[in-house]
Amino acid sequence: MVTKLVNACSNIGDICYARKIFEEFFEPDVFLWNAIVRCYSRHGLFAATLAMYSRMQRAWVSPDSFTFPIVLKACSALAALEMGKRVHGQVFRHGFGSDVFVQNGLVAFYAKCSQIRHARIVFNGLCDKTIVSWTAIISGYTQNGHPIEALRIFSQMRKMNVKPDWIALVSILRAYTDIEDLEQGKSVHGCVIKMGLDLEPDLLISLTAMYAKCGQVAVARSFFDMMKVPNVILWNAMISGYAKNGYAEEAVDLFHDMVSKNIKADAVTLSSSILACAQLGSLKLARGMEDYVSRSEYRDDVFVSTALIDMYAKCGSVDSARVVFDRMLDKDVVVWSAMIVGYGLHGRAQEAIDLFHAMKQVGVCPNDVTFIGLLTACNHSGLVEDGWQLFHCMRDSGIEPRHQHYACVVDLLGRAGCLGQAFRFIMNMPIEPGISIWGALLSASKIHRHVALGEYAAERLFFLDPYNTGHYVQLSNLYAAARMWDQVAKVRVLMREKGLNKDLGHSLIEVNGKLEAFRFGDKSHPRSKEIFEELEQLERRLKDAGFVPHRESVLHDLNEEETEETLCNHSERIAIAYGLISTAPGTTLRINKNLRACVNCHAATKLISKLVKREIVVRDANRFHHFKDGSCSCGDYW
Repeated sequence: MVTKLVNACSNIGDICYARKIFEEFFEPDVFLWNAIVRCYSRHGLFAATLAMYSRMQRAWVSPDSFTFPIVLKACSALAALEMGKRVHGQVFRHGFGSDVFVQNGLVAFYAKCSQIRHARIVFNGLCDKTIVSWTAIISGYTQNGHPIEALRIFSQMRKMNVKPDWIALVSILRAYTDIEDLEQGKSVHGCVIKMGLDLEPDLLISLTAMYAKCGQVAVARSFFDMMKVPNVILWNAMISGYAKNGYAEEAVDLFHDMVSKNIKADAVTLSSSILACAQLGSLKLARGMEDYVSRSEYRDDVFVSTALIDMYAKCGSVDSARVVFDRMLDKDVVVWSAMIVGYGLHGRAQEAIDLFHAMKQVGVCPNDVTFIGLLTACNHSGLVEDGWQLFHCMRDSGIEPRHQHYACVVDLLGRAGCLGQAFRFIMNMPIEPGISIWGALLSASKIHRHVALGEYAAERLFFLDPYNTGHYVQLSNLYAAARMWDQVAKVRVLMREKGLNKDLGHSLIEVNGKLEAFRFGDKSHPRSKEIFEELEQLERRLKDAGFVPHRESVLHDLNEEETEETLCNHSERIAIAYGLISTAPGTTLRINKNLRACVNCHAATKLISKLVKREIVVRDANRFHHFKDGSCSCGDYW
């Protein structure tokens, strides 16, 4: 009767009452000890669970097969590895080495404490493996980042004709999500439907995460909407899925919806939402996100703060990124690298190098990302010697260069006009040159009009990546710069044969916190009449100031008037005109462009910044350009 009373306790008051009853017994038996231990465990009081178990041992009461799983669950929850190992020894001493119920608890314990090898040893020693056994080891491998092994064991389980339960299916869906195998994931989804488990909350979360991560965000959203009260894990799956698949605006909107419903965000929510803000490039959204973080318990979280640094750098304010960096007390290599990469993105090479030296002085060892940031900063600023030295000191830091590092060096040499040296560097590389390396050489060949080298690089690219439109456009632009119009025509024919179309350029401009999008020659905006009147006025002012359009890459079959109209109708020029008529004098214009800026627009924007007395910040596909007083932060080295 007393044991039943203890087992029935349902709240903290009941636990206190149960403890009082328990203490009144002079010599409680194992059943009563199990009841009080289970009572604490059921309410998440795992430290108290272990404390009571220790008292039980001191009272010389022998645990049974019901005691050990409860105690092992508490050890798992507290990550109490050493305590769990002692319990494992007691399992053998008390003769429960073959009890499947207890052994399953051991498998789960070791798996949750990241001791997957020990979990596997216990699992392999089981003579009678139940669905709980299989599920524990499969979940363990999935949770410890071994999805392939989890799937292999699941296959063995199916061969043994063991029917999976919903817990096993959750782990299998997570494994297929980790390796982004959508087709196999869909087959598991079919199994879920056949088993009538499609409304099981944990499976809905797993399905949402799988479809979202694999790019099927519309399908993921349908599962998300099925949950009447989505928990934070589900919100995270959906927000992350949007952010990582190019749906940044939807991710931010969903985050704001979550906040409006008073659902508490965690570090994962914030990191994904910050990533989405970085993709949008809106400085107003970025500042709003930082304000939210500063009011949350994650204001000092190193992962969230690192994401803020990256966000500000990608939203055009590397100085705001530095403010976040400077106030962080616990800076690991990821934090330092994020700031260095931010400087590299803006072409502020000297600050990146200075920060690198400061990083080493405080005893933080660089990683491969640190050097990518440094090399990018150097090749965006023309610091060939500095970049060359940094590349060669990578191995001194125990870092083996990867493709991206080699591509940075080729870009560094190529932009500086050292095309022969860049080619020899590629030929002597210890690894096979990849797409990024040949792409850097093709880009440099276009800048310096080296047709033969550009053609060679293009041949390699067409072999490695035959359906990437950008390679064909780069080669076409090289031929156009060299006025080889017959070759331009051949490239266009080749693109048509492969069914490839040139990516359309578009630009986003932030005005009063709102993003407006424009395409080439776009007249769809409600204020298009005013925009194009401003464009015409700008063109007149440019001509009066002596500006001569760069026509090299424009179609050769256009007459002069059509050529000039084509050049001034580029999306960033339209965005600038809209910004000028929509903001107060002196306001900085911030523009995001999906393609690399053309030579003509770059030259024109420099002069426009002087004529209108504005700073114009343009983020193109490669980097940031800060135009002010007739010059650009890139020093025309882009």
